[in-house]
Amino acid sequence: MRDLSPNTSPEPTFFLFVLGELLLLLSVIFPRQGVYGCPEKCICHSSSNSVDCSHRGLAEIPPDLPPQTLTLLLQDNQLHHLPAHAFRSVPRLMTLNLSNNSLSHLAPEVFHGLRHLHVLNLTHNFLLSLESRLFHSLPQLRELDVSFNNISHLPTSLAEPWENLTLFEVRQNQLHYLDRRLLESMPSLRLLFLKDNLWKCNCHLLGLKLWLEKFIYAGGVMDGVICGSPDMWKGKDLLRIPHELYQPCPLPVPHLVPSQGQQHGTAHREVPKPPENRISGERDPVMCEVKPKPRPTNLRHAVATVVITGVVCGIVCLMMLVAAIYGCTYAAITAQGHRGPLAQTSDSGKMGGKEVFDHSLA
Repeated sequence: MRDLSPNTSPEPTFFLFVLGELLLLLSVIFPRQGVYGCPEKCICHSSSNSVDCSHRGLAEIPPDLPPQTLTLLLQDNQLHHLPAHAFRSVPRLMTLNLSNNSLSHLAPEVFHGLRHLHVLNLTHNFLLSLESRLFHSLPQLRELDVSFNNISHLPTSLAEPWENLTLFEVRQNQLHYLDRRLLESMPSLRLLFLKDNLWKCNCHLLGLKLWLEKFIYAGGVMDGVICGSPDMWKGKDLLRIPHELYQPCPLPVPHLVPSQGQQHGTAHREVPKPPENRISGERDPVMCEVKPKPRPTNLRHAVATVVITGVVCGIVCLMMLVAAIYGCTYAAITAQGHRGPLAQTSDSGKMGGKEVFDHSLA
């Protein structure tokens, strides 16, 4: 008979094995749920690693965001301020939506650590400006939308550079000018939206016009730049204004150097730098710059000149035609007048010869 003492019974070992397998299965189904939960006012989707905190009336970012979050939706809240390193708890974040909040200023390091961020939406806020180094910690950024704000200036060093950016939107802001060097730092850009700004279409915007023409020729897509000033170009598309009709930019003002008395503290006036040193023969570089040729400044004047020239040429051609017709008519009448006496003389000669012939026969 087999010994079934408690020390050799297989039931406890089997029970412990089943319990371990069950705990392992639960840990796979609910990974780290006890350590990293979902914020109280948000909805978390574990299948897509997304956290939806929109329409919750939040005044600050929830502090207990899961670190594996890839998509964070914070639109339609009451966020007024974002501190530096605001998203340090979600380093893997790829999509961030901050639209329709009350943001008026962004700290320079607010997005620090988001090296995997691809999409950033900042539309419908109250941003007045953007720090020059605001997006330098986002090397993988592909889509940036700052439309529907009050931005009046975009620094040239905003990007450094954006090798992967394909979409850039700055619609419905207060921009008067955009340096083409900012756009040149986006070599992969394919979609550009600039409408509904206060573009000042003068010589300073000529560089942007030339870049946009090249961008469209290379296959880029944009919505247009509609001029807000000056009055002669208001409402016109920047790309439809000929280059020749731009007024030349004024030359830079010569630098002022302090007088000798000011250097010693005895005077506070400034004297202009002499344009030429007659002893050494050196000239001021400003005076040596090639001045742009004068361009026609008014399209109406140019059209009027063409019309008047055409009318004058038409009148001259008409007068020449009338003179030709008159000359031909006069020549015809004169020729017909000379032909009549000659015919009469010929007839009389024939009659005289006939009478002589008749008398000779008689």
